[in-house]
Formats: sequence, C-alpha cells, structure tokens
Amino acid sequence: QVQLVESGGGLAQAGGSLRLSCAASGYTFNNYAVGWFRQAPGKERDFLACSSRTGVFTYAKDSVKGRFTISRDNAKNTVYLQMNNLRPDDTAVYYCGAVFRVGSTDCVTNRNLYSYWGQGTQVTVSS
Repeated sequence: QVQLVESGGGLAQAGGSLRLSCAASGYTFNNYAVGWFRQAPGKERDFLACSSRTGVFTYAKDSVKGRFTISRDNAKNTVYLQMNNLRPDDTAVYYCGAVFRVGSTDCVTNRNLYSYWGQGTQVTVSS
C-alpha cells in the first residue's frame, strides 16, 4: 500500500534550521509530483512548496521563498524540505503529499488534488 512517512520535525529556536524528510513506498515515486504543506491549530492545511515528479521544477510560496527549499531524490524515494531561519509562526504540523502527474514539470499547489498524505511531523519554533 502507498505510504508517506515524514520525519525530522522537532523543537528549534528562532533563526535555526530543520530538515524534514518524507519517505515514500508502495508506488512508483517518480510518477508523482510532491508537495509540502503545514497546518497550525485551528487553521487550514496550507501549501508551502512543490516539486515536479522529475525534480526539475520546484516552486515555493512567497512567504517561505528564500527560507524553505524543497528537493527530492528519486533514487531514494524521498522528498525533503530544508527550513532555514525558522520563526515562531512556522510552528505547525508539516505534511508531505503526492499526486500523480504525467507532465515532467507539473507542480501542484492545490491540496485538494493530492491523492496521498503522510501522517505529519510536528515542528515547534521557540522565540
């Protein structure tokens, strides 16, 4: 069965860094675009960054651009989110998702289009 398992979350100080990983199994990883989202208490799950299935094209929302970087290693069936210069308002549960895409440069920002999700990993940033 399809599984996405996030790891790498935890407690960080403001200005610090964390690297999240999302390991995929049960499907052909390089047929799927991937994305990172986060959800703070009482809020919706928000898009952060996406990568095309080949990794050639990536996109991050403006509010995290320059701080967060998505990447993927198709040989390891893993997608990463490098988070630098963390702020207290980055505190949330972080999720990775996967969506089937034919196009090699397709990058999906709409969470409703994602087929698979991980269980999430908590990131807490202290001031």
